[in-house]
Amino acid sequence: MRNWILGLLILGLMGVLGSWPAMAEDDGGEVIFTRPIKAVIFSHERHVNMGLSCDDCHEGLFEMAAGTAEESGDFTMKSLYEGKYCGACHNGEMAFASNTKCTSCHIGVRGYNRLMGPKLEAHEHH
Repeated sequence: MRNWILGLLILGLMGVLGSWPAMAEDDGGEVIFTRPIKAVIFSHERHVNMGLSCDDCHEGLFEMAAGTAEESGDFTMKSLYEGKYCGACHNGEMAFASNTKCTSCHIGVRGYNRLMGPKLEAHEHH
């Protein structure tokens, strides 16, 4: 009986540990915005680690589908300053203001190229 219980515990532990990488990816990963400027990076992991859930931003501030904000035509710093998108929280009260700590989000073209790797840089020259 004892071996049977131990076996079940081991199988359960293997199941949890085996799903660990998938759970880490469930936070949405990183989003790299390339419009209207290149490049702004958003870390889902950082925000999840601060206690935010998907519902805190989706479907209110951002649609769940990737690229929707960029296609909207108003995904600009002006909109953020007016409290839209990231600016709903990044207002200087809930989180750092959108007009401060620029390089926390804006990684620029060089940062984007480093992040995407040498294959992208070589391809962009064609």
